[in-house]
Amino acid sequence: MSTTTYSVPGISCGHCKMSIEGSVSGVDGVDKVEVDIGSKTVVVEGSAADAAIRAAIDEAGYDVVDA
Repeated sequence: MSTTTYSVPGISCGHCKMSIEGSVSGVDGVDKVEVDIGSKTVVVEGSAADAAIRAAIDEAGYDVVDA
């Protein structure tokens, strides 16, 4: 199992948090997803493919920004 942190600058409220967590938690291989509104990050634990997680965040209406 691995932990990956994604930077998602569009996160601004509780609705954003619920939308992203709901979308990402449905990806096969995701064990845990946590959105931090303050740091605008999405932390994902599990064995899910990076592309699938990015696609789920995109489907929720948010963009992942690479550092």
